[in-house]
Amino acid sequence: MLEQLKALNLDILNIYSVIDILLVTFVLYRFMRIIQGTRAVQLIKGLVVLLVATTVSNWLHLYTINWLLRQVMSALVVALPIVFYPELRRALETLGRGKFFASTMSTLKEEDRSRMINEVVRSVQVLTKNKMGALIIIERITGLEEHIGSGVRIDGMVTAEFLVNIFIPNTPLHDGAVIIRGDRVAAAACFLPLSENPDLSKELGTRHRAGIGVTEVSDALAVIVSEETGAISLAVEGNIDRTLDESTLKQKLTDALEPGPQSSLSAIFRRNES
Repeated sequence: MLEQLKALNLDILNIYSVIDILLVTFVLYRFMRIIQGTRAVQLIKGLVVLLVATTVSNWLHLYTINWLLRQVMSALVVALPIVFYPELRRALETLGRGKFFASTMSTLKEEDRSRMINEVVRSVQVLTKNKMGALIIIERITGLEEHIGSGVRIDGMVTAEFLVNIFIPNTPLHDGAVIIRGDRVAAAACFLPLSENPDLSKELGTRHRAGIGVTEVSDALAVIVSEETGAISLAVEGNIDRTLDESTLKQKLTDALEPGPQSSLSAIFRRNES
């Protein structure tokens, strides 16, 4: 009887160990998906190099170098939360995205959401035709209150005419971003964080870098119209698609803003492109 109980306990421990390994594997997989395409990938490669160098120097009895590397590793324990701040923030926001944390956009009626998208696309048609630079940010789950506070609060209904009027050159609100919350323009002339991604094309100016920057620290969508070429771009999750026309933009916005479980926006865009 005692042996049977021991065998049963051993089986239970084995099951718990398998569950533990599966959970750790899943967490690591999700973490790699979150940091994919961000600066964190290169930083992790640097950490791996330091770990390998520390191990090798210890094995070869290079005590001075090993001591220096260990001091660097100790300093990194304090520095990592600062270095990985955007990725950590993004990871915590991802954890908070669920049906109990509904976004303003998901509470909109389907007809209101569709009308808002149509008005944004209509405004983009006019802006790109006249080569008027524009930066339109659409808030999703992550709140953008800190960026809304940097601009001029409006709280006006989203219409194509309203958006075009905001971005007319030399008008008081044209310089900066418009932030849309729900089906209303929350604010205009907003300041956004610029992307620091070193891999971005040198052709991208401040407007494009600001659009990409806000999507690196939130799940917002950034619609960008180039002042030089009139080209339409859409930034999401730190990535940018600069090859859009009006119909493709409308399709991607519709897919990204539809209610339901929040899948990866990048995956949605790749599916549309295929």
